[in-house]
Amino acid sequence: MSAISVRPAERKDLEAITALYNHFVETTAVTFDVGAFTVEAREPWFAQFGAQGPHRLFVAERGGVFAGYAGSMAFKAKKAYATSVETTIYVPPELSRCGAGKALYERLFYALAGEDVHRAYAGIALPNDASIRFHEGFGFREIGTYHEVGRKFGRYHDVRWFEKRL
Repeated sequence: MSAISVRPAERKDLEAITALYNHFVETTAVTFDVGAFTVEAREPWFAQFGAQGPHRLFVAERGGVFAGYAGSMAFKAKKAYATSVETTIYVPPELSRCGAGKALYERLFYALAGEDVHRAYAGIALPNDASIRFHEGFGFREIGTYHEVGRKFGRYHDVRWFEKRL
């Protein structure tokens, strides 16, 4: 089994990031986007991340092959929320237990430790017990549920929110 390496995302990674995200858009309700993206359409999303600061994006590789991504984004646009981030993480289903997710979140939270960030938030569309366990393993604690907040594939889905003190 190849070791997992994690590094800051680069523009060259956007094609693989977009393909992975599109898989989840098209086949699951873990994201409430309902249509696939082109790489060009994901450019504004990618532009929010930097090499410094609280909004970071990392990619994992296993044996030199893309193995997922994780990032931290603005939680809300208003200035008073600046010390809060929302996290995101996606790993290909076939690599879900290879350690890429763990390595990505370890690197992300290491980077955030040096930033002016007080809380990290994660919204998990239900059901998703594996993601809940994963986030709880990183110290996230449940803070509430938005009931039937999103409709995808003809049914309503709840989103459970978690927070982590940084």
